Amino acid sequence: MALMQTLTVLEALDSAFVNGEAVGRLFAGFPGVSVNVTTVKGDKGSTDFIKILIPGTDGKSKGGSAPTFGIVGRLGGIGARPSRIGIVSDADGAVAAVASALKLAEMQVKGDSLPGDVIITTHICPDAPTLPHEPVDFMDSPVDILVMNHYEVLPEMEAILSIDTTKGNRVVNHKGIAISPTVKEGYILRVSEDLLRIMEMTTGIPPVTFPVTTQDITPYGNGLYHINSILQPAVATDAPVVGVAVTAQSVVPGCGTGASHEVDIASAVRFAVETAKEVTTGICSFYNPEEFSRITALYGSMKKLQTQGQGTQVG
Repeated sequence: MALMQTLTVLEALDSAFVNGEAVGRLFAGFPGVSVNVTTVKGDKGSTDFIKILIPGTDGKSKGGSAPTFGIVGRLGGIGARPSRIGIVSDADGAVAAVASALKLAEMQVKGDSLPGDVIITTHICPDAPTLPHEPVDFMDSPVDILVMNHYEVLPEMEAILSIDTTKGNRVVNHKGIAISPTVKEGYILRVSEDLLRIMEMTTGIPPVTFPVTTQDITPYGNGLYHINSILQPAVATDAPVVGVAVTAQSVVPGCGTGASHEVDIASAVRFAVETAKEVTTGICSFYNPEEFSRITALYGSMKKLQTQGQGTQVG
């Protein structure tokens, strides 16, 4: 159901010449879908940030009241040229996000519009630098994490899935996808039962989760170890954030080529699209508001974890 869109986007992004405008052209034939591309230059090059709005029938972009859902394709870069030839493993987050947007756009044309708006953001950089990291190298980015969050984590998003390649570690030994606990305002909450149900349905196997530490939900550049940038959107919003990791059984560097598996990315796309359906119709919840209120009443605000030690390192 999502493999064709995944293949289309993979082919489009696997190019030394691809940019945000080229990705935007994938959506030229879809009335109502808006695409904004912003080129941002940093100390290490430039990248194109993309925002794709799939308007809902009762979405806030039209003055409606249905919830707005956010899908963030998180990565350092889709390529590491000239040191690496071809699309890198780190590109999976961008591929999955754009393919999710393409699937939702095609659904609208076929009469299956969601009630709420869905906003998809990511960035396109085919020649990003690399970054030393243990156990394998990360992809770096031309711009810092503050800039990434500014363009990718938008105030309209009421719940966010952050999709990122998460293969450069020894703690997720599963090929496919895995989800994180919900992160909100500096707290790591329980894994959403609704998302576990959606994951079981879309993958056809028992749900897989991955561990999250306090370090992972603090800003990059503070000198602490982070599994990767999958949960960095949580430092820039009070909305609940869940990471969707595209995973492997082996340890794969983010700058490795020939390591993107179409079926695994398509699993992330199916999960994101089904979650979008349920969030925008008010069926799916990322967290229990009453339980969150009890936690904050007992232990106070943890928002300091979202801001203190803010740095610029990206991976």
